This record gives sequence, structure tokens and C-alpha cells, in this order.
Amino acid sequence: MDFPELAARTRRFTSGAPRAVTVAGDGSRVLFLRSTGSQDPADALWQLDVATATEHLVAASGVLLDDAATTEGIAGYATDPAARVAAFALAGRLFRADLVDGGVVEIPARGPVADPRPDPTGTRIAYVTGGTLRVVGPDGGDALLAGEDNGTSWGVAEYVAAEDFGRHRGYWWAPDGGSILAARVDDSRLVRRHHHDPAHPDQPPDTHAYPQAGGPNAQVSLHLLDLDGGWVDVHWDRETYPYLVSVHWVEGGPLITVLRRLQQHGLVLAVDPRTGETQVHAELADPRWVEPVADTPVHLPDGRVLVGGELAHDGYDARCLFADGTLLTPPSLYVRRVVGRLSGGGAPDLLVEASDGEPSQQHLFRVRTTVGAGGIEIRRLTQEPGWHVGAVGGGTMAVGARSLDRMGTRWTVWRDDVEVTTIGSLAAPAPYAPRPVLERVTDRRLPAAVLYPRNHVAGRRLPVLVDIHGGPGRQEVRADRSAWLERQWWADAGFAVVTVDNRGTPGVAPSFEKAVHRRLADVMLTDQVEGLTALADKHPDLDLARVAIRGFSFGGWLAGLAVLRRPDLFRCGIAGTPLTDWALHDTAYSERYLGLPVDAAEVYAHHCLVELAAEPVVVPDDARPLLLVHRLADRRVVPAHTLRLSAALLSTGRPHSVLPLPGADDAPGDGTAERSLRLELDFVRRSL
Repeated sequence: MDFPELAARTRRFTSGAPRAVTVAGDGSRVLFLRSTGSQDPADALWQLDVATATEHLVAASGVLLDDAATTEGIAGYATDPAARVAAFALAGRLFRADLVDGGVVEIPARGPVADPRPDPTGTRIAYVTGGTLRVVGPDGGDALLAGEDNGTSWGVAEYVAAEDFGRHRGYWWAPDGGSILAARVDDSRLVRRHHHDPAHPDQPPDTHAYPQAGGPNAQVSLHLLDLDGGWVDVHWDRETYPYLVSVHWVEGGPLITVLRRLQQHGLVLAVDPRTGETQVHAELADPRWVEPVADTPVHLPDGRVLVGGELAHDGYDARCLFADGTLLTPPSLYVRRVVGRLSGGGAPDLLVEASDGEPSQQHLFRVRTTVGAGGIEIRRLTQEPGWHVGAVGGGTMAVGARSLDRMGTRWTVWRDDVEVTTIGSLAAPAPYAPRPVLERVTDRRLPAAVLYPRNHVAGRRLPVLVDIHGGPGRQEVRADRSAWLERQWWADAGFAVVTVDNRGTPGVAPSFEKAVHRRLADVMLTDQVEGLTALADKHPDLDLARVAIRGFSFGGWLAGLAVLRRPDLFRCGIAGTPLTDWALHDTAYSERYLGLPVDAAEVYAHHCLVELAAEPVVVPDDARPLLLVHRLADRRVVPAHTLRLSAALLSTGRPHSVLPLPGADDAPGDGTAERSLRLELDFVRRSL
């Protein structure tokens, strides 16, 4: 079985691998999801007892649904802070697992269940259904906490929160379990989009509200809901700061982060849970856009507020952590996420995911929450080169490590700095071991990589495939073997595969990311061209007379841009799910980088592939072929992007093909994308 088929059957070698790892607050248990094997897509909930280092099954869909042949697994779960209780939805039904004494029960619920969450005491479970927020009490009684009949939704994240700000929740329990802070979303002003998968003509179209660039956003408000029926509105200037970016409620009261529409200014607000009044704790400002650190702000045990942001003065260019304005991390550290608190050795320290000088690697650091006479104190906890993530509770830490030396994530559990055990993985082994050459090129030190065929003989000139994403928030050049498996398949087909992380991608420095503001097309394409040229100077086997470029989503836009603007270098391109017209995309994403369409019409036109493709072809040889690949039910980058680009290419006689795929990009593990690789390969071979 070759790579495309094997990748399709194993969900790209993730089936059977542990994921969604959670550590109990006291460190006694580690929860995770894992299926029964490398070709089983149905994840089950497992628990590891730290004291005995033993795993046991908590819940499996085949048992709970009384259907051993089901392919539906447990997609996610939530626990109370002590991890005594877990709640999850399965086939729209609500289940509660007792993690201390064992046993899983189904709880009758009113309609399809989404996002069930136990309260901090483990006695109640809240869930969302049909735009309403409901709570199940300890006696099994199901009560409506919030909901209306006017089309508004309670307890859910609106579109831009989930897609652009990483906030996937819409309600938060109070630490005492006596009330809930809930978001109310009114999207009645938004345009309606109608999506229909032509592969299923018997099904009605799906209609949903969409915040299109330049148009209205959903109106989002916050409310403190007492379980006894009390109601308090949270007050802030929602007209000036319409984006609710983050909400955290642990000890010390709720903290929220809100941003202006163009995201150049934001506020960290402390909420009084009695009155709903807010007080400004910190301001976030950047002339380009604000980029908060994930999982901040949050209260520290001593009452100070931890805020993650950017340090861009006095010669510094870094992403750092601050506690009430005091710097906790050195400017050399690029902080990506605050995992949680590590106990032991006095006051709790922070476990942080960050990069230290090398963007292709991510490590775990222990950060002191106080600054003593000796200054800032941090300690790197992971030493092996690679990409590390973590989960923490009490004195227990779960470390997920990826590297170029092995496949998948290896999860190890540590207790008080002593390794306890490794969480077992049942994932399929990769069919080969890719060995990319990772390096930094040009005077901007762009992260880049070259991958050769495994049977390559030095001195043999190879056609080049530039395989990219290039978009904000996404790194491709990582010390992670799984990132290079598909690229090795392309290399073994006879290519030198090149990947360059241009400016605009994370991991290097804030200035590196934000140099693209309102000029993504020029900066990013320049970096791709200069990065490729610099690599060819170092690797003489790269034949720049035969270069193809391939990318999906944002990378699809960049690939299309490269072929249309630089036909002298890029002889063909594959543009998958390309964002061809930024004015068709959502408000928060397009406006963050390009501004409001009404104020920046020329900027949007400059970045529009449809307008670029409609320009007449002056030199016939400049009409390089494009393959457009698009899922017909995609809701984020709708098929209209590809169809409009195809029409523009057709109008000017530019050669192209369209490969329509059924389903949506979020259809998990259907294997369509992997099986279409051979068609992409045939296109590139014919074109070069």
C-alpha cells in the first residue's frame, strides 16, 4: 500500500494516537482520547492513573451506542478542574463519566447536545442545544438557563471568534459553580449564505449567517447568569470594541479581552461578577494589529493579572509575559502559549510553550511568577530537538514531543520532575523516514527546508516543487517528521521539494510577522522568490528552469499569485481552496491584514487573484497552467472563490483545470484529499 492510500486509511497516521490530553488538578490522573488501532477512526476516552502508571478505558462509542461497528467516536470532552467527572456528547446525546469510582451514564437532554461542561464542583453539567443554554442538576433535572425565540444564540462562539481568534467556547462556569458567564450572539444583521453540495442533490442547502468583509459583524454581549434566575449584564463599549477575543474565569473574577474592529487596539478588562461593571487592567496596542498570547489574561494566585503581549520598544522585538506590568520572560523567548501552573518549590510557576532562537522548534519552559534580586528566572524543561506541547495539573506534567527522528507525538508523564510512564500509541508507523534539510536563508533569515528523493544522487538536476502555506499563524518549517511525510512522497516522485516560511508566519519575531500589513502579496511573494533562489545557490541540484508551486487555503492564494505574477519562475501551480477575492472572506481576517474594503479598495484589488487573472496575456508563454482544487461544500473559503477565478482565467485564455471534490474541508478522514494526490502529480508532470 503506497502513501496516499495508507494516509487515507489512517487519517494521516493519527488514528490510534493519543490526543486531547488533560491532567487532573491534583495530578493524580491523566485523561486522553485514543482509538483502538491505526485504522479505527472512533476515539474513546481513556484514563491513566499516575500512581500506578496504568491505563484503563473510560468510555467507547461502540459500547455506549450499542453499535460495535460505529465509526463515530468521542470528538471531545470536558472535566471539572479536579477531573472527577467528564462530560461529552456522542451522536447528539449527553454522557457523564465518573472518573473516580468508574461508570458512564447517559443523561436525558433536550435536543442534540453540543459543548457539555461540568461545573467546578462536578455536580452539574451545562450544554448548548438549538441556540439555548441548559443546565442539568444533580437530580437529573434539565433547566433552561438562557434562550430566545428570535434567532439569537446563547453559549456559543460566533463565527469570527472560532475561526479567527481561537475562542471556541461561549460560556464559562464560575469557580464556585453557582453561576455562568454566557455570550449572547445576535447575527440577524449578517448576510445569509447558502451552501449546497452538488454531490447530494437530494439534500437541501445549508444556510448560515456570514460576516463578510466590510459588512456587519454579529452583535456579541456577555451576561452573568445565576442558576437561581438572576441576570447581570457585563458592560463595556461594544460599539468601539466589538470583538470578544478571550474570556477566562478562575480565582479572582472574570477577565476578558476585547478588540476594536481593525484590531489595532484592545483592552484587558476585569469584570465585577456582582454588578457586571468592568475595569481596564491593561491596554494592547499596535499600529498593525494586536496579537495576544494564547490562554492569557488570567489571574495569578497572588492576585496579579498575567497578560501576554509584544515587547516592541527599547530595541526589543519579542512576545513576552507580564504580571501587572512586570516582565516575566526574557525578550529572547518567543512565547506561544501559557499551558498552566506547575506546583512545587514554593509559589506555583508557569508552564509555557515557547521558542528560543530557533523557530522550527518549540520547547516547554518553567517560568517564575515573581522576579527576585536575580532577575527573570526560567528553566527549559525539554532538551530533545523538536516540537513540544504540554498539559499540567498539580505536580504532574504530560509532555508531547514530536521530532524529525520519529513519527507522531510521544506523550510522557512526569511527576515532580521524575518520568512516570509513556502513554501508549497504536498509530500506524510511517512507510519511510523523511529527512528534510532545515536552514535559514537570505539576509532576513527565512526558515526554509529542502527535501530530496530518498534515492537521490548528488549531481542529478531535479525539478522543484515549492510546497507552501505562508499564511499568518501557520508554520511549515518545523522539526516534526509528520510535516514532511507527504512532501517526501512528492520528492520520491522525482522532485526537490522546497518549503519557505515567508514573513507573516509566526515563530521568529513580531516584526517578522507584521511586515506584511496591507502588503501581503508583495512581501510574501518576494520572500518566496528570494528564499527559493537562495536555496538554489546552496543546493545546485535544484533546477530553477522547472519550478512548480503548490498550496492550499492561504497557500492556494499564494500559489495562484506566484503563477500569475511570476510566470518567468513558476511554470505551473496547484491552488487548493484558494482565497481568490479577499472581499468575499470574513471581516476579522481580511480587515486585520488589508483594512476595511471601503477605505482600501486599491489594496483589496491588488490582492485579488480574480482581477489579476482577468488582465490580458501580453506574452503567450506567460500563460502558465493552474490546477484549481476545491471542496464543493467548503464554508470558510466558499467554492465561489475558485469559480470566479476560473471564469477570469477562461476570459483571458489562461490554461487551467478545476478539480472539484465532494464534502467540506472539515470532513475528517474521508481520504479524498490524499487520494487526489496522484491527479495533482500527473498535472505537475505534464506541465513541467
